[in-house]
Amino acid sequence: MRIGTVVGNIWATRKEDGLTGLKFLFVQLEDTAGAPIDVPVIAADRIGAGIGDRVMVTLGSAARFVITDKDLPIDAVVIGIVDSIDVESG
Repeated sequence: MRIGTVVGNIWATRKEDGLTGLKFLFVQLEDTAGAPIDVPVIAADRIGAGIGDRVMVTLGSAARFVITDKDLPIDAVVIGIVDSIDVESG
């Protein structure tokens, strides 16, 4: 899992049949200090995240199984909206 901030929405009127009904977001992945890592990823979202929300994202093949009875062609999915983060520095 990774942490990131939603920085945009994506609209696609034509897409694979299994993706109908899913919302897509641009998510800028971040390190523990909140600094951006690499380029934003496109993540499927079923939980209602919006621009500015910090989110938890699962990447890779595990993301395909966000809907239990389907194997979807996605590689990133929002799995939670972050309420707070506490990181101890050593």
